[in-house]
Amino acid sequence: MDYEVIVVGGGPVGMWLAAELALARVSVCVIERLEEPIRQSRALTLHPRMLEMFDMRGLKERFMKRGRPIRTGHFSMLNTRLDFSVLDSSSNYTLFIPQVITEQVIEEHALKLGVVVHRGMEVVSMREQEQGVEVVSVCASGAQANVSVMTAAYVVGADGAGSIVRKQAGIAFPGTDTTLTAVLADVELANPPENGVHSEYSERGGVMIAPVSPDIYRVILTTPRLINVPKDVPVTLEEVRTELRDLLGTDLGVTNPRWLSRFGNATRQAQTYRKGRILLAGDAAHIHFPAGGQGMNVGLQEAANLGWKLAGVIRGWAPDTLLNSYHDERYPVNTQFLRNTEVQTRLLDFTPAVLAHRQLHEEWFRHPEINRSMAEQISALDVCYPAAGNIPQHPLNGKRFADFELQLPDGVTSYAYDLLHEGRFVLLHLAQDPKVSNEFRHISLSHISYVEAVAEELPVGWRGVHTVFIRPDGYIAWAISVEQTDIASVIKDGIVTLI
Repeated sequence: MDYEVIVVGGGPVGMWLAAELALARVSVCVIERLEEPIRQSRALTLHPRMLEMFDMRGLKERFMKRGRPIRTGHFSMLNTRLDFSVLDSSSNYTLFIPQVITEQVIEEHALKLGVVVHRGMEVVSMREQEQGVEVVSVCASGAQANVSVMTAAYVVGADGAGSIVRKQAGIAFPGTDTTLTAVLADVELANPPENGVHSEYSERGGVMIAPVSPDIYRVILTTPRLINVPKDVPVTLEEVRTELRDLLGTDLGVTNPRWLSRFGNATRQAQTYRKGRILLAGDAAHIHFPAGGQGMNVGLQEAANLGWKLAGVIRGWAPDTLLNSYHDERYPVNTQFLRNTEVQTRLLDFTPAVLAHRQLHEEWFRHPEINRSMAEQISALDVCYPAAGNIPQHPLNGKRFADFELQLPDGVTSYAYDLLHEGRFVLLHLAQDPKVSNEFRHISLSHISYVEAVAEELPVGWRGVHTVFIRPDGYIAWAISVEQTDIASVIKDGIVTLI
């Protein structure tokens, strides 16, 4: 085999998956059709949960240095903003950062870990065999007939909505077609709005404006005239000017478009995220209207979920059946996510009934509990995976691992997320139980780190916790309370049950 894993698609999702695999010492390459990274930034937002995951790998500061924290977010352009500052997270904000920068940081990280990237190559066919998958690609430019044949134990398609991997695997992609469209324009503005940011919505339409760089502004338009224009009709600068004048009374001096695009609300999800040795992630697995800036974040979280599982199977410490849990865990999460974007799309209308419904939503979101609940959903802090039925039940099982300060045996103070920098499981023992210490202090499994620590202030729900087993993607596999009997035996059984 040429590689243990071939990832098709070198966008943020594919590159992050490759980095997670390389961190676990898996031989991995990325095949990317484009010869150079794209300059346009489709996504502009990193949400709290993804910032937490980057923090777990020691990368968060690289993004913070190049992005701008924003304490609020929007739901379907409603006037009542979602308040992320109240969230129980060390990253209780979104980070406004162009996707091109996000991709740069991730690719630099991946290359440093040894990921091989084949750019300018387009996958044209795949053939699954008993022990692996054969991937055929050609020079994407077509300048020269350059055919490449590579093999790997597994192939992951992170190659977007038109995924050749999904099509070659014969995985169905059911859902709905586009029924409405909106316009995106990255442009210069001679007379930008005050503070560079503006958002409003009325019976005439909706507009959102935000600076992407010192010179470029992102303009999003959804209006009665635009909403029924077919997605493949090119956007013109005059079209943008006309809509801005109608909505704002001025076109803001819009000139020099860097990127004009029309996007729609087609919503589809792959019937399965795994078929034999072929798996899907990101837009290859689901498409949706880009409401709330969630899409890239969801794909990156999938990569984190899949990475450690695929590494475990390849490295031999987990059975092949563990890969089935990738679909089992992520499919329902993403189903809820797609329903969320569909609800936001339904609110993008200009009839009196929908405008009244929008006002009702704005009233609801003024209630702190409702606002916080939706902020947790948009940010993915509410994701909780089903706990295995044959391990001790605990309220923390399946929930995200929140960061907090720990004091290690040598007296050094550390943040809990620092324990996950190597991408291993963490068996975190908090109760100073000598029986457990003697049993697991010298644990010899390469994919598990045993850590003893104490905490002066524990997160909500952690009172009375004896030991927790934390997955590499930052979710709690299981927790054991101090009241549990025969704890050492329970811990052994809990590790075996999971992997």
